[in-house]
Amino acid sequence: MRDFFKYVFATVVGFIISIFLMSIFFIVLISALVSSISEDKKVEVAANSVLHLNLDQNIKERTPNKRFENLPIIGSNDKSIGIRDLILAVKKAKTDPDIKVIYLSASSPSAGKATLKEVRDALIDFKSSGKQIIAYSEVYTQDAYYIASVANKVYLNPQGALEFKGFSSELMFFKGALEKIGVEAQIIRVGNFKSAVEPFTNEKMSDYNRQQVTAYLGGLYNTFLEGIAQTRKIPKDSLFNWANDYKIQQPEDALAYKMIDGLRYKDEVIEELKSLSATAKGSTIKTVSINDYAENVSQEKRKGKNKIAVIYANGDIISGEGNDQSIGSERVSRAIRKARLDSNIKAIVLRVNSGGGSALASDVIWREVILTKKVKPVIASFGDVAASGGYYIACAADSIFVQPNTITGSIGVFGIIPNFQNLLNNKLGITFDGVKTGKYADIMSVTRPLTPGERFIIQNDVNHIYDTFVSRVADGRKKTKEYINSIGGGHVWVGTDAVRIGLADRLGNFNDAIVAAGKKAKLKEYRVVEYPEKIDPIKSLMESSTDKIKVYYAKQEFGDNFLLYQQMKKAILNSGVQARMPFEIVVK
Repeated sequence: MRDFFKYVFATVVGFIISIFLMSIFFIVLISALVSSISEDKKVEVAANSVLHLNLDQNIKERTPNKRFENLPIIGSNDKSIGIRDLILAVKKAKTDPDIKVIYLSASSPSAGKATLKEVRDALIDFKSSGKQIIAYSEVYTQDAYYIASVANKVYLNPQGALEFKGFSSELMFFKGALEKIGVEAQIIRVGNFKSAVEPFTNEKMSDYNRQQVTAYLGGLYNTFLEGIAQTRKIPKDSLFNWANDYKIQQPEDALAYKMIDGLRYKDEVIEELKSLSATAKGSTIKTVSINDYAENVSQEKRKGKNKIAVIYANGDIISGEGNDQSIGSERVSRAIRKARLDSNIKAIVLRVNSGGGSALASDVIWREVILTKKVKPVIASFGDVAASGGYYIACAADSIFVQPNTITGSIGVFGIIPNFQNLLNNKLGITFDGVKTGKYADIMSVTRPLTPGERFIIQNDVNHIYDTFVSRVADGRKKTKEYINSIGGGHVWVGTDAVRIGLADRLGNFNDAIVAAGKKAKLKEYRVVEYPEKIDPIKSLMESSTDKIKVYYAKQEFGDNFLLYQQMKKAILNSGVQARMPFEIVVK
């Protein structure tokens, strides 16, 4: 009887605790909802305001739904803004009489190279109005300085640091680790430059991979140096030599070499901002954040029946629905089809930021682009990366816009079939046995090596997919298959080279692509609509909260090594033949 009451009591206590925790969760949820509703109100911009452009946040392809974004696990404590919203806000500030100056703060922007160039170009355009930009930071990373160098005045904390050392790219190889645990990576690929498989088979870069990494890293660095040379009026060769010799070691070095305009503490910068914004002595500066200002701009009503649809393709390409961080073939192809069938949508801009993924899913999306191109213009705009499958889905577009430092190309395919036999048999003592009705009934088994016949079949499949990929590109770019094959083979190119060899049509930013779409559709006035529709945050919460919790705690546990964790997870979970970038590009 005592045990009975003990268990009943424990059950009741557990039930009460569960109700209590659920109540807290829903109170926080409702608070976040109420907060998000209040945030939807337009922020008033006072006269003589300073626009605070904080670039120490995530600059994404699209501004995420604000609702619940600050809720732990479900969202993130980090602010974020979409690149197009940011650019439109800077453009609006250029002619807004209430905005007198931009205060630019950046230490370590979370964005790719091409995205940073889009921001930089928008700031150069802003300066043409005669308004000033003041940049200040305690520490400038190279990416931060690339942006800050556009400012009229660049200030550094007297005890701060400015990183200026050149670019490097380091790849990680797992061959030795796999051998130690008894796992063999069986590789099927087409293309000497398709080096996605090398980390599993090599201990260092192949000559082909070293050649292409050297080329694209040099292209990225050239764009970086040219931009700084232009706005700081310093010869590019001098910048190269200073970085090569690591001349900028102390804040005083940055000042001596005219990389900055002064060493200031923040209170001194604030006083200068007061002067530029005509703020009365003793008064507080009126500021508005770029996030709030962009929200105001996005709420402005745009008139016009004619529309241009921007369709975002961001993340890994997968079959199925996907989400706002991946390119689901069903979701994106449905968005393209919806835009095609809408008679008020006169042109489409396919905005791609993807290193690729499933070859099959890429072809599904490509098909919708082909069908749409027959009835209305389709212009592609490439972001930081549009390579392999990311290039596949856009190769049929009427015109392709790239930034000089966009990473693209990588026309190639591969497959990895792991063999766990040694690990299972010899290290864990696990063996397998079975029966089958046909010679190839257990093809792709991971408990034994591939037979020569199986390898031949899979290689034929990969060859067929590669031939289809090359044919799609050749048709879309109006080139011969032989020519595309000569620049394909998995070769990665930067934007300037892509234009030179015909993989892209012109250098231009996101807005340039939208303007070109309007011209091709012969539109004088139009408004821009975005697809796919953002996933409702409540639906996302209910459907994928488990995944969000896993990611949240993985980030907490792995910290800076979270990217490595993601790479290993991709390698394990990817199914089917992949049209994917050779590696995750991290330039330091």
